[in-house]
Amino acid sequence: MLMLSIFLLFTMGVSGQCKVPNNAFTSGEKITYDLYFNYGIINARAGKGTLSVTDANYRGMNAYKTVMTLNSSGLAGNFYSVNDTLTSYVDKDLRPLLFTKEAAEGKDYSVERQAYSYQGDQITIRAVRIWNGEDRFDETVTTDRCTYDYLSVLSYVRNIDYTGMKPGDNRYIQFISGRKLVDMYVIYLGTSSLKANNGKQYEVINISMTIKDDAFTNQQEALKASLTNDENRIPVVIDTHLKVGLVHAVLKNVSGLRH
Repeated sequence: MLMLSIFLLFTMGVSGQCKVPNNAFTSGEKITYDLYFNYGIINARAGKGTLSVTDANYRGMNAYKTVMTLNSSGLAGNFYSVNDTLTSYVDKDLRPLLFTKEAAEGKDYSVERQAYSYQGDQITIRAVRIWNGEDRFDETVTTDRCTYDYLSVLSYVRNIDYTGMKPGDNRYIQFISGRKLVDMYVIYLGTSSLKANNGKQYEVINISMTIKDDAFTNQQEALKASLTNDENRIPVVIDTHLKVGLVHAVLKNVSGLRH
């Protein structure tokens, strides 16, 4: 039995190890958010955001397509405009397949792309970035660890079992930032109760995703989220750090839930 287990682990490789059961969401889920922008003394209503999940076909594979949009307006939009679209394809086992980000932030426009392929115990990721029309990089990185990007990591953390975790407990994730593989920790911050902008009160699980790497002078919270403490793990609040401030997204409406 032991030899069989070792054989299965070897033949499965990292591709099999990266499979995560999805119990939280399904195709048809759509969440809308009110956005708030915080920069220094400025704390203003910033616009609207969405997070949607649909079934998709990615190169012949059944997949989930997740799209997040962030669109600024009003005073915050006049100060610093944000029009971002993040798209993630993951297979039905939540393995990342493709991530793209089109970002118009302030006077800058960038396109980023990370495409994943799996073979045995190796993951190959082609990373591309175009900044204001200029090619910044087009490189391929390989790894033997499960790796997530800014959007596929949200699908992953919604399916973590937080039972028994105490504030400060963490889960390690390898994360790709641009073309660089870095260490990320999903840190459990405990539970609380908060009121969303749909008027409903939710008990939530609070987490932060912190990058720890020599390339960063400080620990960087790439993302913070408050997920409903139920089977759906709805992201009620999402905090995204931009180069000039924080975008705070608060749930306004939700439909198409799995449970």
